[in-house]
Amino acid sequence: MASAPKTSGSHKVVFAALAGNLAIAVTKFVAALLTGSSAMLTEAIHSTVDTGNQGLLLLGLARAGRPPSQTHPFGYGMELYFWSFVVSLMIFALGGAVSVYQGVHKILEPEAIDRAWINFLVIGLAVLFEGGSFLVAWREFKTVRGDIPFFRALKGSKDPSIFAVLLEDGAALLGLAIAALGVAGSVAGLAWADGAASVAIGVLLVLVAVFLANETRSLLTGEAAAPRVVQAVREALARDPRVENVTEVLSMHLGPREILLGVTLDFHDALTAGQIEDAADEFAALIQGVDARITRVFVRSGRARAAYERRAG
Repeated sequence: MASAPKTSGSHKVVFAALAGNLAIAVTKFVAALLTGSSAMLTEAIHSTVDTGNQGLLLLGLARAGRPPSQTHPFGYGMELYFWSFVVSLMIFALGGAVSVYQGVHKILEPEAIDRAWINFLVIGLAVLFEGGSFLVAWREFKTVRGDIPFFRALKGSKDPSIFAVLLEDGAALLGLAIAALGVAGSVAGLAWADGAASVAIGVLLVLVAVFLANETRSLLTGEAAAPRVVQAVREALARDPRVENVTEVLSMHLGPREILLGVTLDFHDALTAGQIEDAADEFAALIQGVDARITRVFVRSGRARAAYERRAG
């Protein structure tokens, strides 16, 4: 069967995020060195981690696109889920934990921020870069989700290369707002504000990491296709007069755009074995026509299955 289409939209989202985060990371590190701001250093670390994460997602996309082999007959689509899980660990350990540590240290030993205007300038530039990357991810996500509500679409998304970037960029924009408040508080005389902002940014990153880890864990352990896809398959099969009952529809995502699907059908008794075999071949093509992501289809007779189970029992 034909392999899944290349994830050009996913590549575009990740490349946009990579370019934006790399530029932002360099700018933030320079600003942190010039001003001594803990919140800005935290943001620089955050952007560096994000840059590395985009590299891991690109690696995952490349490895997931390899053709099936003897050892992996269903392809390597799940590699993207693995590398996305690694990304969540990176955000937690190198983003969240380091940011919290840096913030606590700054609260206990506060230092004045020099040339705060540099921080505000960098934050403004970072908002432009992050905002551009976020818009690219948002447009792609919006195209995929259709009219499904945002949070339900986010939870149900099968493409971590899109929702990971969307979450990272969203957290980055919120983190920039927190960093600006921290710098402003320090300028106003609140010595602890800069460190507190670092802690808040770290907690935000930890929350993003936990959500991303949970979603990719679910995908790695074999998540089913969306209910609307399964229902569409059921309805398409039930309309055929040769089918008496659609007993079972099982599905699993092998990648963002690859679905393995197995159906168990009760055929009418009047059909011969040859007719049932021909119908099964036709149904495989019918099912693939329901959704282009369905790349592997298995059809079996429910009565044949029941007979086998009786013999086995």
